Order: sequence, then C-alpha cells, then structure tokens
Amino acid sequence: MTGSASARDRNGGAGRLGRAVLRAASPLAISGLLWPAAALAQAPGFDAAAGLPDRPRIGAGQTLGGDGLPSLRGAGEAAADANPLASPLPRGLSDPATTMNTRVSGASTAGTSTALKSRPTNLLRLRAAPPRRVGIPTRAITQAVTQTPSADLRLTPVIQSPVSGVPLPAAVTPILGLVTPGALLANGLRRPLPVDEAYAPLGLRIGTFTVLPAFTQSIGYDSNPEQTTPRLARGSVALRSEGEVAFRSDWSSHELAGELRGGYFSFPETESASRPNGAGSVRGRFDVSRDLRLDAEGRFLVDTQRTGSPDLSAAVVGRPIIATYGASLGATQSFNRLEVGLRGSVDRSEFEDARLSNGQRVIQSDRNLNQYGLRLRTAYEISPTITPFVDLLADTRVYDQLRDQTGLRRDSDGIAVTAGARFALSRTLTGEVSAGLQHRSYVDPALKAIDAPLVNAALVWSMSPLTTVRFGAVTGVTETAVAGSSGILTQATTLEVQHDLLRNLSITLGGALLDNQYQGVRINETGFSATARLDYRFNRWLTFRGSYVYQQIDSSAAGSSFKDNTFLLGMRVNP
Repeated sequence: MTGSASARDRNGGAGRLGRAVLRAASPLAISGLLWPAAALAQAPGFDAAAGLPDRPRIGAGQTLGGDGLPSLRGAGEAAADANPLASPLPRGLSDPATTMNTRVSGASTAGTSTALKSRPTNLLRLRAAPPRRVGIPTRAITQAVTQTPSADLRLTPVIQSPVSGVPLPAAVTPILGLVTPGALLANGLRRPLPVDEAYAPLGLRIGTFTVLPAFTQSIGYDSNPEQTTPRLARGSVALRSEGEVAFRSDWSSHELAGELRGGYFSFPETESASRPNGAGSVRGRFDVSRDLRLDAEGRFLVDTQRTGSPDLSAAVVGRPIIATYGASLGATQSFNRLEVGLRGSVDRSEFEDARLSNGQRVIQSDRNLNQYGLRLRTAYEISPTITPFVDLLADTRVYDQLRDQTGLRRDSDGIAVTAGARFALSRTLTGEVSAGLQHRSYVDPALKAIDAPLVNAALVWSMSPLTTVRFGAVTGVTETAVAGSSGILTQATTLEVQHDLLRNLSITLGGALLDNQYQGVRINETGFSATARLDYRFNRWLTFRGSYVYQQIDSSAAGSSFKDNTFLLGMRVNP
C-alpha cells in the first residue's frame, strides 16, 4: 500500500511537472528546439536510420561547437566598408573584382541549414573579428559588389584598351579616364573564383593579419603572341608564371587590406613578345567615429603596349612597358540617411621607350604625365534597397613636357556630373548604375574639346546559389599620342557567367565588346573578346586550371588589327 501510494505520488508529481512544462512552452520555444534537429537531418553525413551524424567536416574558418558540429564563424557578417576585398559580403551575394571569398553550394558544410548553404562568405573575413557597421545598408551591400579597389576615383588616363588590348570580362571602373587592368589574358590579374568552403584555402595567420598567398604555373599555346596583323602572326608555345598575395587585418575597428599580383608571359618561339605584368593596391579604413570614416589607398599597375597600337608611330619590336601608380585619400560623413563623401587622388603614368627592328628607339617620355582628381558624392538612402546619389568629378592632367613630339600641348582639364543609384533588390540583383555628361578641354587650341555622355553600370545577378551573372559598362575619355587627335572616346561592355558544376568544379564564360573613337582623326576601332575557364580543386591548396581566350580588334588604322587565340593548362597552389 505504501509502495503504491509512493508510486502515485511520483507519477502525479511527474505529471504535474510535465503539464507545467507544456504550458510554459511557447510555439517559438518549440520551434527553437526543433530547428537544430532539422538542420542536423539535412547535413551531409547524417545517418537517418541510426539517428547519429558521421564525423563532421570542418570547413574554412570553422570550429567545433559544443554540440560537436562545425560553426560558421563570420558567415553572416555584414559588409563594413566600400572596397570589395576589404569587406565581407552580405549573405546571398558573390564577390566581384579581385576578392578572396567562398561559396557554399547545395552540398555544403555539415550542420548548416538549407538557406545558409546558398550564402557565400568572405574567406579573409572567416578568421577575422566582426566589423562595426559603417555607413548605410545599401552602400555597404552594393559597393562591396560593384566597385573595384579604386573605383571611387581612379582617373588614370593611359592604361587603356586602345593601348594594351581588348578588355576581358572583369570589374569595370566608372571613371573619366578608362582603366582596364584585365585588358589581356597575359596580365593574369583575374580574381579567384568563389569556392565551396570545404575547398577554400585557410591562409596563413601572421600576427593580426590573415594572409593568402598563391602561385600558378601554366603552359599552352598562343596563335599570335605579338598581337600583330594576321599576315605577320607567328604562333608560339606559351609559359605563364604568376604569383599573388592577399592580406587583411583582423582588427575590431579600423582595417588594413590589400592584394599584390604579378606574372610573366614567356614565348620561347617569339621572345620579343614575352612580357611582364602586375597590379596591386593597399587600402586602409579608419573609423574616426560612428558616422565618420577616413579611407586611404595606394595602388600600382604594370602592363604593356600592343605592337600594332595606333599610338606607336612605327612598327616596333617587343612590347613597351607602361606603369602607373598613385594614391588617394578621402573622408565620408553620414548624417542619418544622408551621406557625403569627398576623395582626392594623385596618379603617375610612365611609358617605356619602344625599339625598332633596326635598333633605333622611339622616344615616349613625352607621354609621361601626372593626374590630380577630386570626387564629391552625395547619397541619400530612400530605403534599405535603394540609395540615389549624385557625383561631381574633376581632374587635371599635366604632362612632364610642355609639348609632345608633334608640337602639341596635351595638358587638359576634365569635369563630369553623373546621377545614379545603388540598389539591392531581394539580394539577388545588386549593383550601381549612373549616367551623366563629361567635358574635357585642352590647353592647345588645336585640340578640340570633347563632350560626351558618361554611362556606367555594374550589376550582379545571383541566379541561384550556384550561378552568378556579372554585367559591366563603362565610358571614358582617354589619352592618345596620335597627331591631331585630342583623345579617345572609349566604351567597354563586359558580361560574365560563373557556375559551379560540382562543389570543387567551376566554369566561367564571358565576353566583352570595345569601341574606340579617336577624336579629331578618322581612326575607329572595335574589339571583341571571349573567355572560358575551368577550375577543378583537388583540395584546399591545389587546383587544376584550364583557360581559353579569343581576342580580336578591327581598326581603320593600317597594321592595328589582330586576332589571337590563347590556350593554357596549369596548376594553382594556395599554401
């Protein structure tokens, strides 16, 4: 009897306790308890029959949580500044121009939900402390997607597609003087593809910095390495060596980040076409207060002139080197929804002398110049999805020599007014579009002033977690050495589609159109390029890469047209 009463007491106490727990439990609490189980059931390696997960895989920047499952540290961090490598991308976006990031495919890291699997993360931010929110939401989203490191104010006038070649699909820069660092396959300055976290390199931890080095060695064939007229074209085996390093600070506030890249294209059967290239930038962000930040940047770019460029007065041997380097400093102040930014820049451009077949030199020092620029941007956030803005841009170009070899004074002043908007529509279509007018006047009265429309666009469409489409359009007035021509009105459009076939297999297809109109003379050029690249990642540090590039320029100038096919196979190492 006593035992039965004790049992009833125990059962009644347990029943009362259970009823109390059920009454206290809300639907939100129940869903909170069920979510981990649902996420676990979707995770790769989960044994539904046994109810136990296999040994979890640890992706880039992940640690084991208390439940034994990987945690995605930094996966949901918001963008904190205006340059792509220096800021983590918001969830659902892919990084463009020269950033190190990762993509989580449908078969992504264990322990994550289906929604999180489609969200990319920035590799350099996976191991960094969460940043402070700087600026308004739309600016943080779209600038991370649409702007190259110096897109704010890189007005460098001389490294241009008329000089170096057809632009390959790459991030384009809204500027008065067009810069196309991706003008050649030879420059090798393509940003790395987003990759699944399981195959993303971890990088090196040096002090408070995360460093990502890489080296690629390729071999292939080039049908026209000198990019000369088809009747003079001679093919050659192509050897391509390139190295790069990206770094980023892991500070809780302020930031220092950058990337440096360089390479050399060697053609054993056509030695005169062998050429170097390089590009890099180092950026700093200083958070003075919640609403005020300072931005600084140093940059350089090395490229070569194509043999048949109209800017060369004669057929030359080899490819003369062009170098440009500069710095910029700016400040951005936020007044609630209103944002005002002012940035100034200084850039220096230098041309190497060319050499003729008889050994004589073609002097190009009269093309060396400095450029000083200023940009004022006023933006107002209407909503988290759209922010209209107005830009006022001004620059002056001052040559080292008072007159060039034809006796013309090419110093000039430029001004432009553009209006546009940054937007992020459901985070599947993001970008920046602007249009306006530009005017450039020259010191020499013999050089006619140039007035032209200015249209710029940079759009990223995330079709699916595995497919991203990037579109870019840019116009500008660039410098020339052609006698009687004041400048070149250049328009470039690029389109790139990137798709992950497997977790470790990616393919990229792209195309670009180019139109150059030499003002004051009857020289017009149209160009086209197409690219295809495949990346197969064996593991975190080793990738097989195959690429094909077709380039063509049709020019009204004698000896300036060319066609070129380049095939490369290589291995990429990420220590």
